[in-house]
Amino acid sequence: MAKEKIPMTPAVRLLRSEKVAFTPHLYTYEEKGGTAVSARELGVAEHAVVKTLIMEDETSTPCIVLMHGDRQVSTKELARAMGAKKVNPCRPDAAMRHSGYQVGGTSPFGTRHDMLVYMEKSILDLPEIYINGGKRGFLVGIDPQDLVRLLHPTLVEVAI
Repeated sequence: MAKEKIPMTPAVRLLRSEKVAFTPHLYTYEEKGGTAVSARELGVAEHAVVKTLIMEDETSTPCIVLMHGDRQVSTKELARAMGAKKVNPCRPDAAMRHSGYQVGGTSPFGTRHDMLVYMEKSILDLPEIYINGGKRGFLVGIDPQDLVRLLHPTLVEVAI
């Protein structure tokens, strides 16, 4: 079987330029399959698959939220942690405009616009995470400490 070529996304370019060790994981993307599909295809726990969500506050200021694949974000708790009145997921077209990535392939690395990053604190308890590499059907395995080094996230406890 021929080795699949790693997609050269803005995320991969950033990870390489910052000398971050990562393992590429390609899988067959399923529309609306989410982290359950990627975890199944990679043979890893869904808790270790970290989803990248583009959200916005009441002033339409976007931010990135990193959350375990098997958990949801309490927008009420997130708004409180951000000091905002309310927070909601961006519409897909707005998320793409802010991140530069297609929904389902959103990476927190190499986004089109700089955004504040909020990360569920317990992600740091994992030895390795799997996060989108900037293309549907493509995750990268990395040490969660590299998220801290590259993204300087605000740690939050907003999982439900």
